[in-house]
Amino acid sequence: MNNSTVWGRFTNRSCAPGVMFVIATGVASVSFGQTTRATQEPLSGRTGQSGSVTATESPVPGTTTSVNTINPTVQVQGPYAGSAAGKTPFSGQLSLRDAVNRGLEYNLGAVGVAQAVRQAHGQSRVARSALLPNVNGYLSETVQQISLVTSGLKFNLPPSLGFSIPTIVGPFNYFDLRATLTQTVADMTAWNNYRSAKENLRANELSGKDARDLVVLAVGGAYLQAIAAAARVNSARAQLETASALYQQTSQQRNVGLVAQIDVNRSRIQMLTQQQRLASLQNDLGKQKINLARMTGLPPNDRYDVVDDVPFRAAPAITIEDALKQAFSQRWDLKAADAQVRSAERSRSAARAERLPSLSLSADYGAIGTNPSEAHGTFSVVGSLKFAIWQSGRIEGDIEQADAALSQRQAELEDLRGQVEADVRKVYLDLEAARSQVGVATENLQVTKENLNLTRQRYEAGVTDNVEVVQSQESVAGADLDYINSVFAHNVAKLSLARAVGQAADNLAQFLQTRQQQTGSGAERYRADDQGHANSIAAGFDF
Repeated sequence: MNNSTVWGRFTNRSCAPGVMFVIATGVASVSFGQTTRATQEPLSGRTGQSGSVTATESPVPGTTTSVNTINPTVQVQGPYAGSAAGKTPFSGQLSLRDAVNRGLEYNLGAVGVAQAVRQAHGQSRVARSALLPNVNGYLSETVQQISLVTSGLKFNLPPSLGFSIPTIVGPFNYFDLRATLTQTVADMTAWNNYRSAKENLRANELSGKDARDLVVLAVGGAYLQAIAAAARVNSARAQLETASALYQQTSQQRNVGLVAQIDVNRSRIQMLTQQQRLASLQNDLGKQKINLARMTGLPPNDRYDVVDDVPFRAAPAITIEDALKQAFSQRWDLKAADAQVRSAERSRSAARAERLPSLSLSADYGAIGTNPSEAHGTFSVVGSLKFAIWQSGRIEGDIEQADAALSQRQAELEDLRGQVEADVRKVYLDLEAARSQVGVATENLQVTKENLNLTRQRYEAGVTDNVEVVQSQESVAGADLDYINSVFAHNVAKLSLARAVGQAADNLAQFLQTRQQQTGSGAERYRADDQGHANSIAAGFDF
């Protein structure tokens, strides 16, 4: 369909001999055809998300003699596993709060979302510019020669007139210095595009805050893994000292003929086994510290100290009903999904508004002449009313696309509501299982240590050989690791609860209480004071 234009023109001229200047021109026009189109949203509001952080606690498969029946993991994928190079001075000692703060500043997941917010802000400004005045200027110098014949103008004058009209005009020149103004007066499509862009910006800002919570979960989980790995190393070092002492004692007894060589060999094998176990656990600790450094903008090595412990303490006394209320009101990802729905609604309104007329105004003012000293001011003002008559199904296609995006985002919002509730309920199940396992692991550790003392007394009295002592040592080592893993599982569950209810970046201290690392074996350093530990075991959770 060709656009047609009807206009009225008024012209004011000032004439001199042989010269005519056009002083002012005003034009009102009506065009058939809508020029502004709706900005289409991506089908899914989740397409901009990359990377994930997930804390899970799965049961240990099969039967086992260990009281450890939970396998806690914090899976970090995509940009959340990396970071930009940190510029904040680092003392070589990393606390949990320092690690989280560095992660919030340098973690690549947070940095990437921050740049997405900037991009959305730029898109919003572009959409707003369609509603605001746009002023431009230009300066041109024109040199022109015209062939009247090629333009279709032919003059056949009788020779008797004594003159003829040339077929070539020029060359002639003129310059034009001009400022132009365009202003949208009424365009509902452009207005709704701008409102959609604002909601999209809001959604990206909320996603940025949600990314901060994911960074807390990723960095906090990595820090807890480093603490647990350090506790396992200390436990293995203590077990190696015990095994070495037993080997020395057995060797001395062999020298005086009190025990057989097989007892010496058995205790030596036990000592070597503990040495290898210590080496493997030190290797794991180094890797965990490197992973933590990668998330927090530190150089990717293990040459720094993790200075905080997170001993066992009960989670905050929050009922599951209150936790669900907090999650629905505080989760940034839920708010972002709601903003994505509103953005899609504005896009659909913009598509429907393509059927409506739009009104715009354009004007220009400048000086034109053969040179600046002979230039004269001229201006024009044009008001345009544009409306669609027939667009061959284009508007209907835009509406259909916008409807599809809106339906998809509404479905994603409902799915996310269900996911939030599922996150909270699963965290409470993990908390209860981990709390129960800590209680069992504590009692098991006390019993195995008591058995080891009794067994060593029997061995020193000559009642039994060192087989029972070696077995008791293995039981203590296993019980120590079970307790460390149980506390780690409980801390991960509390960290997951902070993420599940929302605003983990602001409320982390309410869920994980730290203290400076202490000396001693792994479980002793990992454990709270005896009375507080016993009270925590008995406290449980209010379901």
